[in-house]
Amino acid sequence: MSSLERLGVKTFCPRLKQTKLIRRRRQEVIRPLFPGYLFARFDVETRYRAVNYAAGVQRVVAWGGEPAIVDDSLIVSIRSRMQNGYVTIPPATFTPGQVVRILEGPLRGLDAVFDRELSGEQRVVLLLQALSYKARVVIDRDYVEQTHRPAHLVAA
Repeated sequence: MSSLERLGVKTFCPRLKQTKLIRRRRQEVIRPLFPGYLFARFDVETRYRAVNYAAGVQRVVAWGGEPAIVDDSLIVSIRSRMQNGYVTIPPATFTPGQVVRILEGPLRGLDAVFDRELSGEQRVVLLLQALSYKARVVIDRDYVEQTHRPAHLVAA
């Protein structure tokens, strides 16, 4: 990036900040929103060759031999989602009756129906059904992901 800045090229490399469960502990993780890519504003007619061969640049993204031009509205949209210098993605929101998959713990791999979120605890209540057994379980919200399967479970 510094070699581009020395050429007078404005760059934008948005970074993503997420809270992830790593070894059963919540940790903030910061990484590029688009790993291996950055946005650069330059005059294609006069600066393309200099940018394409700048130190650290593998190549300018192109389609059909023409440099890819990113619409300003995309950059504005990304910037509008930034808080304190990072793009943040809010946690997934589930709706009652939605089928979810359990990602961690002894119930890993099971599908369940989302019942409700427990306020302020980052935990959710799920409905499980296994054969003739139905149960409500409370599980860490980060251990659950959305699936696209239809709900076949009946509330207990």
